[in-house]
Amino acid sequence: MRIYFSCLVRVLALAWLLAAPPALAQPARNAAALPRQLPADRASNVVLRAPTAERLRAFREQRDFKYVTVKSENSAWDLLWLRFWRWVADLLETRPGKLLWEYGIYAALLVAFVFVVLKLMQVDITRAFGRAPQRAPLSYDAQSEDIHALDFQTLLREAEASGNYRLAVRLGYLEVLKQLTDQGLIRWQPDKTNHDYLYELPAGPLATAFRELTRQFDYVWYGEHDDLTPTHYAQARTTREAFQQLLATSRRAA
Repeated sequence: MRIYFSCLVRVLALAWLLAAPPALAQPARNAAALPRQLPADRASNVVLRAPTAERLRAFREQRDFKYVTVKSENSAWDLLWLRFWRWVADLLETRPGKLLWEYGIYAALLVAFVFVVLKLMQVDITRAFGRAPQRAPLSYDAQSEDIHALDFQTLLREAEASGNYRLAVRLGYLEVLKQLTDQGLIRWQPDKTNHDYLYELPAGPLATAFRELTRQFDYVWYGEHDDLTPTHYAQARTTREAFQQLLATSRRAA
């Protein structure tokens, strides 16, 4: 009976040990995992070593160890533009800015389309959207004039005698167009622009001189220069006569 009782106690003790939580055995394992501390006599003998000067110099020369703030190489003008574009970017991030950007693109495309159409129709844009030039009184309609039906010599003398130098510049230019048409260098039409005639001329001294003559005519006639002085008109007439002489020389050479 005593033997059975002793065996029962041992079985219960073994069962209690097996059912015990692992935390009871944890301190022993944690204690085993702790590193061993150095003895006091060995810890006092630790010597700190500093790198040599050559080693420090080598570190300083490496790019990774250069902690220096680099100043901006941009000029004040560049910085101003950077701030401006940053402000524009911030503005476009807002709702009104996004709407402005979206519809602004469509507006720009519409303006470009209208510009191309007007150019193809050979419409003078500066006159279409601006004030029409004041024209001097003419003895004929400038819009429907026929250069082959005009007596340029008589009309030029009358314009110069009356001091109407702006009209004289126009008549001289029309006379040049008639001479170019008579020689077959251009094809005159009432609806053509002056630059159309320039493109019809072959490249060379004649085209260069005609470009300068056209520039002077556009400046005087479409620039509303009614106060053209005799000196300025004399310069314009000299340019026209030099072109006519060059045209005659080219005709004889051909």
